[in-house]
Amino acid sequence: MRIILFAAASFAALRLEQLIVDDPRWMGKRARVTPRELAVLRLISMGRRTEEIAEALDLGEETVRSHLKKVQTKLGVRNRAHAAAEAVRQQLIP
Repeated sequence: MRIILFAAASFAALRLEQLIVDDPRWMGKRARVTPRELAVLRLISMGRRTEEIAEALDLGEETVRSHLKKVQTKLGVRNRAHAAAEAVRQQLIP
């Protein structure tokens, strides 16, 4: 059930990104974050540990860390808490 929920959330995030990409009001304001990075950010914002995120998304812990490091670079943040806060501020995640 969890996997279906995360798959649906990732699909919805991807679809929303497709819808707003052509909107000039959004141009240059958002980082280009992949659906998998968004899924990791969502789980981080819920206080999940790396091991829990890996299990929920059926990934290895190093893969989760890699996604997190990439999204931190894209958002220009220093740590996972800052990444979650910035993602909320930029309306990447609810």
